[in-house]
Amino acid sequence: MSGYAEFLERKRRVWAGAGIESADLPERLFDWQAAIIRWALRKGRAAIFADCGLGKTPMQLAWAQATGQRTLILAPLCVADQTAAEGAKFGIPVHYAADQSQAGPGISVTNYERLHLFDPSAFGAVVLDESSILKSFDGKTRSALIAAWGRTRFRLCCTATPAPNDIAELANHAEFLGLVTRSEFLATWFVHDDEGWRMKKHAVKPFYRWLASWAVALRHPSDLGYPDDGFILPELRIHDAVIPAGGPMGGMLFPSMAVKGIQGRLAARRGSLTDRVAAAASLMNGHDSWIAWCGLNQESEALAAAVPDALEVCGNDSYAEKVGAVHSFVNGETRALVTKARILGFGMNFQHCSRMVFVGLSDSYETYYQCIRREWRYGQTQPVDVWIVVSEAEQAIVDNVRRKEQTAASMARDLLAEMTEFEREELTA
Repeated sequence: MSGYAEFLERKRRVWAGAGIESADLPERLFDWQAAIIRWALRKGRAAIFADCGLGKTPMQLAWAQATGQRTLILAPLCVADQTAAEGAKFGIPVHYAADQSQAGPGISVTNYERLHLFDPSAFGAVVLDESSILKSFDGKTRSALIAAWGRTRFRLCCTATPAPNDIAELANHAEFLGLVTRSEFLATWFVHDDEGWRMKKHAVKPFYRWLASWAVALRHPSDLGYPDDGFILPELRIHDAVIPAGGPMGGMLFPSMAVKGIQGRLAARRGSLTDRVAAAASLMNGHDSWIAWCGLNQESEALAAAVPDALEVCGNDSYAEKVGAVHSFVNGETRALVTKARILGFGMNFQHCSRMVFVGLSDSYETYYQCIRREWRYGQTQPVDVWIVVSEAEQAIVDNVRRKEQTAASMARDLLAEMTEFEREELTA
């Protein structure tokens, strides 16, 4: 055994767990969901990296109930209400709490934005729903969140499958769960060079074995050795709608040069706003259900005006107004929603709808992915059609997002390939 291999052996941090043995679980759970929950209960502090629609909400609720602890679930805006509704389906009482005074003795759910209104010491368990949000916080806020729950015995993180090269996301999860600090995470498994952070050559197997000791990752039940019955996604159809540039844009002679830098991207987006909104409105005006994802207030306002029966959901709407809009849309009372990704793009279930349009696009692949997954998720019965409406000048942004998409898909496959054997060992231990 080489010196470095011996070092890794000494540094092995396979998380044995500090939780409890399996408890009674709701009968409605799939076998693989129950296996994941029992594993997470044994660990006490764990992460579930499961693709959209695989039931992270019922799994986290069943886990919280089984701990027997007073639990707080932190969720993105508007997701809290859906979490409470999901609890009712599984016979698990859970209610929304705006602050500590409203937190009940069982399971309470609130929004990340309201964390400062709660006392972490009053809870024995905490769940971070859509926990990838950790990397969206600034360093001070993220550190405060990690510190606030540092003494909580039961901790669970739930989000979609991360890319294995997303070091920030994995490090944040490990630190929140109290397994290693960010600096220990990097020093043990990675090196930094001119190309950035990369995994140490001899650390690959030990790293994934360690990762599987506290996180389970899956995109299909078959990743864990279970049948995929009921979990086959329908077709996803992406349509490009490129608006020709009518002349110089953003002060540039050639459209592709207009998107250089943040200011160039913003100028290109504003310069094509009227045409893009008109194109999106021509798609949405009809009888089908639609979601439109906008990036600028002017886009949202103009599109809502151009689609008379659409409901615009804005950032300055009250929480009650946002929840009311979601209810209206899901119940079929509202035909179309016009909103932004940061408002309704994470964690929502909109499988009743199978059409959406991006009125422009940002460089964020995660935002693009999450928005699509509001409709294209397990439980969707129709092919999902997605239109991307951009100007000719913004085509480079679309190309960039697609490159990121290919890379993320490849690396997610690599992560699952590395973890599958270890995960199955963990779940059957």
